[in-house]
Formats: sequence, structure tokens, C-alpha cells
Amino acid sequence: MSIALPITIFIVEDNAWYGELLEYKLAQNPDYTIRRFTTAQSCLQHLHEKPDIITLDYSLPDGKGDQVLLQIQERLPEVAVIVISGQEDVRTAIGLLRQGAFDYLVKDEETADRLWNTVGNIRKQLALRQENTRLKEQIGHKYDPQRAILGNSTQIQQLYTLIDKAARTNITVSISGETGTGKELVAKAIHFRSERREAAFVAVNVAAIPRELIESELFGHEKGAFTGAVGRRIGRFEEAHKGTLFLDEISELDLALQAKLLRVLQEREVTRVGGNTRIPFDARLMVATHRDLGQEVKEGRFREDLYYRLLGLPILLPPLRERGQDVLLLADAFLQEFCTQNNMVTCVLSDAARQKLLHYAFPGNVRELKAVVELAAVLAENDQIQPQDLPLRHPQGTQPDTAVVGNESLRTQMSTIVQRYLDAHNGNILQVAAKLQIGKSTIYRMVQNNEVRIR
Repeated sequence: MSIALPITIFIVEDNAWYGELLEYKLAQNPDYTIRRFTTAQSCLQHLHEKPDIITLDYSLPDGKGDQVLLQIQERLPEVAVIVISGQEDVRTAIGLLRQGAFDYLVKDEETADRLWNTVGNIRKQLALRQENTRLKEQIGHKYDPQRAILGNSTQIQQLYTLIDKAARTNITVSISGETGTGKELVAKAIHFRSERREAAFVAVNVAAIPRELIESELFGHEKGAFTGAVGRRIGRFEEAHKGTLFLDEISELDLALQAKLLRVLQEREVTRVGGNTRIPFDARLMVATHRDLGQEVKEGRFREDLYYRLLGLPILLPPLRERGQDVLLLADAFLQEFCTQNNMVTCVLSDAARQKLLHYAFPGNVRELKAVVELAAVLAENDQIQPQDLPLRHPQGTQPDTAVVGNESLRTQMSTIVQRYLDAHNGNILQVAAKLQIGKSTIYRMVQNNEVRIR
């Protein structure tokens, strides 16, 4: 990545000739703005300009380098200071570096070149820091509750309030709701509004990890702990140190591991599999499940003591069918996003299509709505989606190959979609596979079965 970050550099040097030499060298980069000072006091008087880098002569007529460095750090703690001295004193150099100087250069015939390299390294660090800040701001913006979780219904407005309350403290949060209601999205919204937002958000889907591996996944393992453990592995609790650990589908954890998890939460320490060292951690815990944990406790599948340890602040996400007009608000947002990402003319829902969405129960909740409207955008003959373009499931549920969309099966609809994309992209299977996010082998198989044709 090319770095094009403009920076301001103060050169503090009482030797006019030497100061001009350094300025001449650094000015070769047009992105560098150079200001030169001959005394410490004149430099300090201009710190309000907030330079990015200061080169500081150690022996100035009005102050020693360590004293001037301290004054600079008190006013501009983030600025990078490069001390340049005429004496090669190792003890002085080490002291200044410990005090916080970025580098210590000795004046000789190669100083200007070394300074050029040092400034280049600082510039790269500044660019990375700026990019990191920008990305964090983007993430925070992305997971702002009112942008990430759209809705005007009473239930969603109440959810915003709970997210805000949860973000103010480190209380454990237990999120429940049907599949597809956005439980991980809520957890991220809380994390990125909390004081832990600078640290990691670590998500683990307990149901997706084989039982024999889940303990190692959560707590880590030492080399040789079991067959295949060729090295030490850091567990998710350690990975989430100072941040947030989100355990999705916590109800799927077996009883033996529930007991170990309870002890870890009580002690705030983990012991890696095959190890004896207790490792303290500081991670906020959030859990989620689509089951009723209280009922799981009654039926003996979940420990009661762990249940109360995890309960914390309970958040119940409403199913989409109970959110009224939110269905249309979400559908419009998903349509706009999908059309923009695929360089399509933005589709709109006809009045009849909007009524069809409002009268459907959406057993798959928000996730299903998103899939439905994206497919409808592809199926629509023009920029207006009609009821027949909405592939809603039969209320009782059917298998994908026999589910009816209008008078056609989903398999037939899929062939129609692939054929349209093949025609639009001159039969380029790789491009179509990338656009539809399906495997190219799937399209090759459809060609072999005469379900689609390369025209």
C-alpha cells in the first residue's frame, strides 16, 4: 500500500548550516512540510501547530535535549521526537529513548540519510494509526444500533434502550430469540458502544464445533495435550482478553463442559488442556440461544447454577412477524443495498408485493427476508418487484427442490436465474459463479444436465 500521508516536521537546530542540510534532505519529499527553529523556546511557542515529527538538537543554547523533550511530551504526547546529538554517548541515548524519544541519531556524514529513513518509518506508522482509527470509526458507525438494527416498532425502540444500558457496564448479557433475529448483531452493537470497543470481539458458535474440540477451542491447549496438538494454542477466552467473548448457541454445550465453564467464570482463570498454569483473563461475556434456557434447566439439559451465572441482563429479540411495518422498512433497505452492490437499478416493491410480505409469517425472520428480497431483485422483469417474484415458503415447509414459487420449483427458478446471468455475461461461468456466489462446478453440472445452456 502506498503511503501518501502529508506530515509536518519541526527541525530544531541552532547550527544554521546543519539545519539547512536537514531541511534540504527532507524537503525532497513534497508531502513533507518543514519548519525550522534555532532555539527550544521558539519551537515550544509553535507547538499549537501540532507537528507530526520534531527533530531535536540535544545541545541547544536555551535547553538540554532531555529537558526540552519533557516539555514537548507534556504538551504533545503523541508527537514523534528524534534527538540528534554531536556526541556518541550510549548512556545519554538510552536515557532519552527510555524517556520516550523515537530515535537518537549521532551527527556525522550519514545523519541526513538515516533521518530520511527514520522519518519514512514514522510516516508509515502514522498512516497505519490513521487507517486503524478510520476503520474503528467505520465499525462503530456500522454497529450503531439505529443503523445496524433497523426498525420503528415499539419492540425495537425498547431494544435500543437495552443495548444502551448494556453498553454502559460490563454485565453479562444473555440474548435469546428465534433463529435469524440478529442475536450476534445485537452483541456487536453492545461491544462497539462499550469501553471495550478498542479490544477484540470474539464470536464462537458452540453448535458448530465438534464436542471433542470445544474445550480446546474455548480454553486452548498445550503442545502434546492430545493427538494432533503439535503446538500450543491460545483459547478464545485468552483471545478475548480486555474485549468481549460471544458464545452463540450456548444451550448446545454439554453438561461436562458446562461445569468447566462455570468454574472458569467463577475463578476468572483458564487452564489450557494439557497444562497446569492458571491464566487470568479479563473478558466480557455475552451468550445467545434460540432455546428457552429456563426450560432447558427444568428438563435437566442445562445447569441451574450456570444459568444464573449467565443470565445477567436478558435481552429477548422479537420475531419479525411481531414487528409490523418493520418488514417493509427492512425489505427496502435490503433491496437498496443489494442493487447497489450488484450495480443494478434499484428495485422497488409494488403495493401488491408489499402486502404479500406483510401477510407472511417469516419463520426464518430477518435472515429469510433478506434472502427473499435479494432473490426477488434478480427474478423481477423490471425495476418493480411483483408478488410472483417473491419466493416465499409454504407455511408447512417443504424441501428446497419441491418448494413452489408461483408454478415452478426452486430448482427451476435457480436454472432461470443462472441462465439469465450466463446470457448477460456471454457465457462466462467464472464471472457468473462469482456474481451469484455459487461454485463454478454447480454451473458446469447444470450445463451437463441441460438445465442451462452456453449460448
